[in-house]
Amino acid sequence: MIKHFLDIDDLNQKQLRAILSISKKIKNKPENFLGLLSEKSLGLLFEKKSLRTRLSFAIGMQKLGGNVIELDNQQIGFGKRESTKDILNVMSQYINVLMVRNNSHKKLKQFAALNALPIINGLSDCSHPCQILSDIFTIEEFLGKIENQNISWMGDFNNVLNSLIQAAEIFKFKLNILVPSALGKAKKKIIKNKNLKYSTFYNDIKKGLKNSDCIMTDAWISMGDKSIKNKKKILKKFQVNDDVMKYAKKNAIFMHCLPAHRNEEVTDSVLDGKQSIVLEQAKNRMYVQQGILLFLLNDDKI
Repeated sequence: MIKHFLDIDDLNQKQLRAILSISKKIKNKPENFLGLLSEKSLGLLFEKKSLRTRLSFAIGMQKLGGNVIELDNQQIGFGKRESTKDILNVMSQYINVLMVRNNSHKKLKQFAALNALPIINGLSDCSHPCQILSDIFTIEEFLGKIENQNISWMGDFNNVLNSLIQAAEIFKFKLNILVPSALGKAKKKIIKNKNLKYSTFYNDIKKGLKNSDCIMTDAWISMGDKSIKNKKKILKKFQVNDDVMKYAKKNAIFMHCLPAHRNEEVTDSVLDGKQSIVLEQAKNRMYVQQGILLFLLNDDKI
């Protein structure tokens, strides 16, 4: 049976825990996993720019002994030179798993529905599951079990937040969401489609951040986002700065999936400060990507 990794809530807590567990083992003793995917090949298809996702998947697969090939969408000619079905069926004769980063979650679902080979969502307009699963890994490394944490998101309502909301409902941790009411269109869609038990929306920043163990944010303008004019002006009061960090617990950590637009969504003093763990957060992407690859390709080792 072919498995895919498109959204956090496509998997249950037991499956996600299995990925996190193997990721921890890889980080602690990488030598035990050398060559485990020596007969496997990973295809990378980027329709959007990438640094951390590109490096973490490529280096992670190579460290497991596998092969990596980066594909060019224009050169392949999806839906133009050949049908998507034919292309993916041919790919399945050469590679074992395909990671895709694009602007269309709908297209990712269409790829997966063909069941030619496992599809990994490396970021879409809807979600970023690899990022959030890695963030949970990092939070647990610094603070302990995610179920016991009080997590706060501050800024835009975007694909990363969507995956974080999915994670909160599965792992049952408290999620405080501080998003300007003017950006509430996405919020209304989420609330309409899901009965959220663990996510709470706040307009009052001080109240929303009270007792927070971790404050998370992301760039205010996502790649290719042209949906709302004056977005930066709307989000100005939702910058994470030293005063904002004081509303959280004294030892709270700060996280940002990067790339950061310094002194927009977060100040230099916070991003480079003692409470920031963004570099370890980025580093951990590789271990969790390796866990995802093993889950999809070699789950008897998990």
